[in-house]
Amino acid sequence: MRVGILGAGVGRRLNNVQLPPKILLSFGGRTLLERHVEILRACGIQRIDLVTGFRASEVEREIARIGAGDIVHTCFNPHFEEGAILSFAALGPAFTAGEPVVFMDGDVLYDRRMMERLLASTQDNCFLMDRQTEDGDDPVKLCMRGDILVDFHKRPERRHDWWGEWVGFARFSPDIAAKTIHEAERIIASGRRDTIYEDAMRNILIDEAPGHFGVEDITGLPWVEIDFPEDLKRAHREIFPILSESEMAAEAAPAARAGAT
Repeated sequence: MRVGILGAGVGRRLNNVQLPPKILLSFGGRTLLERHVEILRACGIQRIDLVTGFRASEVEREIARIGAGDIVHTCFNPHFEEGAILSFAALGPAFTAGEPVVFMDGDVLYDRRMMERLLASTQDNCFLMDRQTEDGDDPVKLCMRGDILVDFHKRPERRHDWWGEWVGFARFSPDIAAKTIHEAERIIASGRRDTIYEDAMRNILIDEAPGHFGVEDITGLPWVEIDFPEDLKRAHREIFPILSESEMAAEAAPAARAGAT
Protein backbone atom coordinates (compact mmCIF):
# COMPACT_ATOMS: atom_id res chain seq x y z
CA MET A 1 0.00 0.00 0.00
CA ARG A 2 1.27 3.45 -0.91
CA VAL A 3 -0.20 6.90 -0.46
CA GLY A 4 -0.50 9.74 -2.98
CA ILE A 5 -1.05 13.25 -1.64
CA LEU A 6 -1.82 16.46 -3.51
CA GLY A 7 0.06 19.44 -2.08
CA ALA A 8 0.78 21.65 -5.08
CA GLY A 9 -2.05 24.19 -5.04
CA VAL A 10 -1.77 27.94 -4.58
CA GLY A 11 -4.77 28.16 -2.23
CA ARG A 12 -6.23 31.23 -3.92
CA ARG A 13 -9.61 30.81 -2.23
CA LEU A 14 -8.00 31.54 1.16
CA ASN A 15 -7.46 35.13 -0.05
CA ASN A 16 -4.19 35.56 1.86
CA VAL A 17 -0.92 35.77 -0.06
CA GLN A 18 1.05 35.59 3.21
CA LEU A 19 -0.02 32.04 3.95
CA PRO A 20 2.31 29.14 3.12
CA PRO A 21 1.27 26.22 0.94
CA LYS A 22 -1.83 24.75 2.58
CA ILE A 23 -0.04 21.52 3.47
CA LEU A 24 2.28 23.65 5.65
CA LEU A 25 -0.52 25.29 7.64
CA SER A 26 0.29 24.72 11.31
CA PHE A 27 -1.92 23.54 14.15
CA GLY A 28 -0.53 23.17 17.64
CA GLY A 29 2.99 23.57 16.33
CA ARG A 30 2.69 20.82 13.72
CA THR A 31 2.05 21.31 10.02
CA LEU A 32 -0.58 19.36 8.16
CA LEU A 33 2.26 17.53 6.41
CA GLU A 34 3.82 16.53 9.73
CA ARG A 35 0.45 15.29 10.96
CA HIS A 36 -0.09 13.29 7.75
CA VAL A 37 3.31 11.64 8.09
CA GLU A 38 2.80 10.78 11.76
CA ILE A 39 -0.60 9.23 11.13
CA LEU A 40 0.49 7.29 8.06
CA ARG A 41 3.63 5.99 9.76
CA ALA A 42 1.54 4.79 12.68
CA CYS A 43 -0.72 2.99 10.18
CA GLY A 44 2.24 1.13 8.71
CA ILE A 45 2.58 3.12 5.47
CA GLN A 46 6.15 3.09 4.16
CA ARG A 47 5.88 5.31 1.07
CA ILE A 48 4.14 8.62 0.45
CA ASP A 49 4.20 10.26 -2.98
CA LEU A 50 3.61 13.98 -2.55
CA VAL A 51 2.89 16.32 -5.47
CA THR A 52 4.45 19.75 -4.91
CA GLY A 53 4.16 22.99 -6.85
CA PHE A 54 3.48 26.30 -5.10
CA ARG A 55 6.56 27.25 -3.02
CA ALA A 56 7.84 23.72 -3.37
CA SER A 57 11.17 24.51 -1.74
CA GLU A 58 9.39 25.27 1.54
CA VAL A 59 7.71 21.87 1.42
CA GLU A 60 11.07 20.21 0.79
CA ARG A 61 12.53 22.00 3.82
CA GLU A 62 9.65 20.84 5.97
CA ILE A 63 10.19 17.25 4.87
CA ALA A 64 13.83 17.56 5.97
CA ARG A 65 12.90 19.30 9.24
CA ILE A 66 10.53 16.53 10.33
CA GLY A 67 12.90 13.78 9.21
CA ALA A 68 10.50 12.35 6.65
CA GLY A 69 12.87 11.98 3.71
CA ASP A 70 12.74 8.21 4.07
CA ILE A 71 8.99 8.02 3.54
CA VAL A 72 8.00 11.14 1.54
CA HIS A 73 8.98 11.22 -2.14
CA THR A 74 8.08 14.41 -3.97
CA CYS A 75 7.13 14.98 -7.59
CA PHE A 76 7.01 18.58 -8.81
CA ASN A 77 4.17 19.80 -11.02
CA PRO A 78 5.46 22.83 -12.95
CA HIS A 79 1.91 23.59 -14.08
CA PHE A 80 0.51 23.88 -10.54
CA GLU A 81 -1.29 27.15 -11.34
CA GLU A 82 -3.48 25.38 -13.89
CA GLY A 83 -6.15 22.74 -13.22
CA ALA A 84 -5.77 20.35 -10.30
CA ILE A 85 -6.08 17.44 -12.71
CA LEU A 86 -2.49 18.18 -13.77
CA SER A 87 -1.29 17.64 -10.21
CA PHE A 88 -3.37 14.48 -9.98
CA ALA A 89 -1.78 13.16 -13.18
CA ALA A 90 1.65 13.72 -11.61
CA LEU A 91 0.80 10.79 -9.32
CA GLY A 92 1.02 8.52 -12.36
CA PRO A 93 4.10 6.55 -11.20
CA ALA A 94 2.44 5.84 -7.84
CA PHE A 95 -0.90 4.90 -9.35
CA THR A 96 0.64 2.55 -11.93
CA ALA A 97 3.13 0.80 -9.64
CA GLY A 98 0.90 -2.27 -9.25
CA GLU A 99 0.05 -1.60 -5.60
CA PRO A 100 -3.12 -0.54 -3.81
CA VAL A 101 -3.17 3.24 -3.40
CA VAL A 102 -4.64 5.63 -0.88
CA PHE A 103 -5.34 9.08 -2.31
CA MET A 104 -5.43 12.17 -0.10
CA ASP A 105 -6.05 15.87 -0.53
CA GLY A 106 -3.24 17.43 1.49
CA ASP A 107 -5.32 20.29 2.92
CA VAL A 108 -7.45 18.23 5.32
CA LEU A 109 -7.16 18.37 9.12
CA TYR A 110 -8.66 15.12 10.34
CA ASP A 111 -9.07 12.51 13.04
CA ARG A 112 -6.57 9.68 12.61
CA ARG A 113 -9.38 7.14 13.02
CA MET A 114 -10.56 8.15 9.56
CA MET A 115 -7.35 6.88 8.00
CA GLU A 116 -7.43 3.75 10.13
CA ARG A 117 -10.95 3.05 8.92
CA LEU A 118 -9.99 3.55 5.27
CA LEU A 119 -6.98 1.25 5.51
CA ALA A 120 -8.95 -1.41 7.36
CA SER A 121 -11.80 -1.37 4.84
CA THR A 122 -12.78 -4.65 3.23
CA GLN A 123 -13.62 -2.68 0.06
CA ASP A 124 -10.76 -2.43 -2.41
CA ASN A 125 -12.19 0.74 -3.97
CA CYS A 126 -13.91 3.17 -1.64
CA PHE A 127 -14.31 6.78 -0.60
CA LEU A 128 -14.62 8.24 2.89
CA MET A 129 -18.06 9.78 3.37
CA ASP A 130 -19.55 12.15 5.94
CA ARG A 131 -23.37 12.21 6.05
CA GLN A 132 -23.44 15.38 8.16
CA THR A 133 -23.00 18.05 5.52
CA GLU A 134 -24.53 21.19 4.11
CA ASP A 135 -25.99 21.43 0.62
CA GLY A 136 -24.34 23.58 -2.03
CA ASP A 137 -22.16 23.41 -5.11
CA ASP A 138 -18.78 23.11 -3.35
CA PRO A 139 -19.04 19.73 -1.57
CA VAL A 140 -18.11 16.74 -3.71
CA LYS A 141 -21.11 14.46 -3.32
CA LEU A 142 -21.10 10.69 -2.97
CA CYS A 143 -24.53 9.79 -4.31
CA MET A 144 -26.20 6.60 -3.20
CA ARG A 145 -29.10 4.61 -4.58
CA GLY A 146 -29.92 2.38 -1.66
CA ASP A 147 -26.48 1.20 -0.57
CA ILE A 148 -24.90 1.43 -4.03
CA LEU A 149 -22.64 4.33 -5.01
CA VAL A 150 -23.96 5.64 -8.34
CA ASP A 151 -22.42 9.09 -8.79
CA PHE A 152 -19.56 11.24 -7.53
CA HIS A 153 -19.37 14.94 -8.36
CA LYS A 154 -20.08 18.47 -7.15
CA ARG A 155 -23.06 18.54 -9.51
CA PRO A 156 -24.18 14.92 -9.86
CA GLU A 157 -26.27 13.88 -12.83
CA ARG A 158 -27.44 10.37 -11.96
CA ARG A 159 -30.62 9.64 -10.04
CA HIS A 160 -29.91 8.90 -6.38
CA ASP A 161 -31.73 8.57 -3.07
CA TRP A 162 -29.31 10.41 -0.81
CA TRP A 163 -25.75 11.69 -0.64
CA GLY A 164 -22.90 12.39 1.74
CA GLU A 165 -19.84 14.59 1.40
CA TRP A 166 -16.54 13.20 0.22
CA VAL A 167 -13.78 13.87 2.74
CA GLY A 168 -11.04 13.96 0.08
CA PHE A 169 -9.61 10.51 0.85
CA ALA A 170 -10.05 7.37 -1.25
CA ARG A 171 -8.62 3.90 -1.65
CA PHE A 172 -8.07 2.18 -5.00
CA SER A 173 -7.05 -1.28 -6.09
CA PRO A 174 -4.03 -1.44 -8.44
CA ASP A 175 -6.14 -1.81 -11.58
CA ILE A 176 -8.58 0.98 -10.69
CA ALA A 177 -5.72 3.27 -9.67
CA ALA A 178 -4.11 2.79 -13.07
CA LYS A 179 -7.40 3.28 -14.92
CA THR A 180 -8.06 6.50 -13.02
CA ILE A 181 -4.67 7.99 -13.88
CA HIS A 182 -4.99 6.96 -17.54
CA GLU A 183 -8.39 8.66 -17.62
CA ALA A 184 -6.87 11.83 -16.17
CA GLU A 185 -4.20 11.74 -18.85
CA ARG A 186 -6.89 11.29 -21.52
CA ILE A 187 -8.81 14.30 -20.21
CA ILE A 188 -5.66 16.44 -20.25
CA ALA A 189 -4.77 15.30 -23.78
CA SER A 190 -8.24 16.38 -24.92
CA GLY A 191 -7.40 19.93 -23.89
CA ARG A 192 -9.41 20.04 -20.64
CA ARG A 193 -6.49 21.10 -18.47
CA ASP A 194 -8.64 23.21 -16.16
CA THR A 195 -11.03 20.46 -15.09
CA ILE A 196 -11.31 19.05 -11.59
CA TYR A 197 -9.50 15.76 -11.04
CA GLU A 198 -12.66 14.20 -9.61
CA ASP A 199 -13.91 13.93 -13.19
CA ALA A 200 -11.37 11.19 -13.85
CA MET A 201 -12.48 9.24 -10.78
CA ARG A 202 -16.14 9.70 -11.66
CA ASN A 203 -15.68 8.46 -15.23
CA ILE A 204 -14.11 5.23 -14.01
CA LEU A 205 -16.79 4.80 -11.35
CA ILE A 206 -19.49 5.15 -14.03
CA ASP A 207 -17.72 2.70 -16.34
CA GLU A 208 -17.41 -0.03 -13.73
CA ALA A 209 -20.20 -2.38 -12.68
CA PRO A 210 -22.50 -1.16 -9.88
CA GLY A 211 -21.04 -2.04 -6.49
CA HIS A 212 -17.42 -2.00 -7.68
CA PHE A 213 -16.90 1.17 -5.62
CA GLY A 214 -18.14 1.69 -2.10
CA VAL A 215 -17.97 4.10 0.82
CA GLU A 216 -16.73 4.05 4.38
CA ASP A 217 -18.88 6.18 6.67
CA ILE A 218 -16.90 8.40 9.06
CA THR A 219 -19.86 10.51 10.20
CA GLY A 220 -19.22 11.93 13.65
CA LEU A 221 -15.44 12.09 13.39
CA PRO A 222 -13.95 15.63 13.26
CA TRP A 223 -12.37 16.90 10.04
CA VAL A 224 -12.25 19.94 7.80
CA GLU A 225 -10.95 20.57 4.30
CA ILE A 226 -9.33 23.99 4.27
CA ASP A 227 -10.43 25.80 1.12
CA PHE A 228 -11.88 29.10 2.34
CA PRO A 229 -11.06 31.56 5.15
CA GLU A 230 -13.99 30.25 7.19
CA ASP A 231 -12.57 26.73 6.90
CA LEU A 232 -9.27 27.89 8.36
CA LYS A 233 -11.04 29.62 11.23
CA ARG A 234 -13.09 26.50 11.89
CA ALA A 235 -9.95 24.37 11.81
CA HIS A 236 -8.31 26.48 14.53
CA ARG A 237 -11.35 27.19 16.68
CA GLU A 238 -13.35 23.97 16.45
CA ILE A 239 -11.62 21.00 14.85
CA PHE A 240 -8.08 21.22 16.24
CA PRO A 241 -9.17 21.56 19.89
CA ILE A 242 -11.23 18.38 19.52
CA LEU A 243 -8.35 16.54 17.86
CA SER A 244 -5.88 17.78 20.46
CA GLU A 245 -8.05 16.55 23.31
CA SER A 246 -8.58 13.20 21.61
CA GLU A 247 -4.86 12.74 20.93
CA MET A 248 -3.90 13.60 24.51
CA ALA A 249 -6.44 11.07 25.77
CA ALA A 250 -5.06 8.40 23.45
CA GLU A 251 -1.50 9.09 24.62
CA ALA A 252 -2.56 8.98 28.28
CA ALA A 253 -4.39 5.66 27.98
CA PRO A 254 -1.28 3.40 27.70
CA ALA A 255 0.33 5.16 30.64
CA ALA A 256 -2.81 4.69 32.71
CA ARG A 257 -2.92 0.98 31.85
CA ALA A 258 0.76 0.59 32.71
CA GLY A 259 0.21 2.29 36.06
CA ALA A 260 -2.63 -0.09 36.85
CA THR A 261 -0.45 -3.21 36.46
